[in-house]
Amino acid sequence: MPNHEAEDNRTYKVVVNHEEQYSIWFSERPNPLGWNDVGKSGTKQECLNYIKEVWLDITPLSVRKQMQQKQPVQAPTS
Repeated sequence: MPNHEAEDNRTYKVVVNHEEQYSIWFSERPNPLGWNDVGKSGTKQECLNYIKEVWLDITPLSVRKQMQQKQPVQAPTS
């Protein structure tokens, strides 16, 4: 069985959406609707490594905002 990953010589780019979720996309294709370039391109593995470095919290942005709003305010201690 051939190893398609080893034979993949295409160039990819890293894209991000409004929820700050990352993905890779073929560099020669237009971005999918709602996704923007982050400025990183390279091999599939290079792009995946980049995402691993920068995407530290995979929680969507809207969920993070909701969680912040539900945080109880702590009273000052005296």
